[in-house]
Amino acid sequence: MGDFLNIFIKSAFIENMVLAYFLGMCSFLAVSKTLSTATGLGLAVIFVLGVTMPINWVINEFILIPADLEFLRFILFIAVIASTVQLVEMVLEKFSPGLYTALGIFLPLITVNCAILGGSLFMVSRDYNLSESVAFGLGGGFGWFLAIIALAAIRERIRYSNVPPALRGLGMAFLITGLMGIAFLSLTGIDPAVFAGWSPPVAE
Repeated sequence: MGDFLNIFIKSAFIENMVLAYFLGMCSFLAVSKTLSTATGLGLAVIFVLGVTMPINWVINEFILIPADLEFLRFILFIAVIASTVQLVEMVLEKFSPGLYTALGIFLPLITVNCAILGGSLFMVSRDYNLSESVAFGLGGGFGWFLAIIALAAIRERIRYSNVPPALRGLGMAFLITGLMGIAFLSLTGIDPAVFAGWSPPVAE
């Protein structure tokens, strides 16, 4: 449990997919105009990362490596991601057509979101086991969710502010993202094991 929490905290805050590695920037900037669409896409990313990471781990460990087919890793990983995104699309279209319409092309583009594929490739390069892969997927998705929610909230607040014309829109979004990335750099010195081993004090 300690390793699970350690990897979750590290992937969500210290090695944030979008603010530390700048993965998934296209949809991150495009869908962060309103809080509602950012929330929907953020939850979709959590689901896709949380589901595809263990599936890709099983495919890699029990099919690709034993059969010496590692060269098919990219194709199979993307196929799993595309199938999961298709499932998310079907669910949203059925139960939340408004959000489905608002996300538009960026929902199917989760398939080629570099944060999703990057998570699976990080999992392989770091030699995670199944439980660690689940923790990394959920933590990475949660970190991406926090980042896009924070950016959307800030962009909604400054929409009616006196922003110079040259910085309106994506210009200001890039500046805010850079400042958020610098802020998250302050977390790199934190050891997640401290939190993983922490327990509440017992009253005497």
